[in-house]
Amino acid sequence: MSIIDTIEALESLYGAPKQAALDKVQSRLTPMYSAWINAARFCILSTVGPEGTDASPRGDTGPVVDIADPQTLLLPDWRGNNRLDSLRNIVRDRRISLMFMVPGTDNVVRINGRAVLSAEPELKGRFDKGGKQPACVIVITIEEVYFQCAKALMRSALWSPAPDAIKPPTAGEFIRELHEGFDAESYDAGYRDYAKDIMW
Repeated sequence: MSIIDTIEALESLYGAPKQAALDKVQSRLTPMYSAWINAARFCILSTVGPEGTDASPRGDTGPVVDIADPQTLLLPDWRGNNRLDSLRNIVRDRRISLMFMVPGTDNVVRINGRAVLSAEPELKGRFDKGGKQPACVIVITIEEVYFQCAKALMRSALWSPAPDAIKPPTAGEFIRELHEGFDAESYDAGYRDYAKDIMW
């Protein structure tokens, strides 16, 4: 297999980027980007560290992040599996990227920037849910914000129901693959009830 190992070789396969694709990049949130971010209940958080890269889904019942100001986002770190992959990366390498999606909309808003972690009570208190608060808050400084054209989500028909022929493995089945005899069916059937009280 031959590989593309120079920028020149790569660029020779593509035309020049359209000027509009370059001009759309902003260094802070505009009113329209703020409206999009406030509509997004889901984003993908990407980080990088000594062990490599990490991408983590993040979601909430309302806006997935809080806009502190046009250049600062606050992302609560709600209870998960305690692997802390993204958080470890941020401590060691502040670079961060986010992709915000809104169901039924084929565009994506992307943010690149830098982040730090804070456990200040005032910050955590902004996200209080019935007395439960995140362990820490990811404080993101925006360096670039822009929308991604809709082609990827259009190609994948992401928001359309999956065809009946597509039946991906469940979480229980992934576990059973590692642990023979694991009761995948009971795990999957009961997971929503199990998670209901530990979502936050």
